[in-house]
Amino acid sequence: MIRWPDGRTSKTLPGSDWLIAAQAAGVAIPTGCLGGSCGACEIEVNGQVVRACIASVPGCKTGQLRVELPGDPYW
Repeated sequence: MIRWPDGRTSKTLPGSDWLIAAQAAGVAIPTGCLGGSCGACEIEVNGQVVRACIASVPGCKTGQLRVELPGDPYW
């Protein structure tokens, strides 16, 4: 299960694309280059920063992933 910043929850399979999982849950993740170099799509997953455009949803021993959208004053 994924817990999104707005309190919504959704389920997706490990290995799924983060941007597609977010879109299915109605959550907008900002994007830029879609190649992993600009960092506009950075999210924190259980405290670890990942770039959503090139990362996939990991498996999780606890069964719950907590996603945060870090604030960046430059975007």
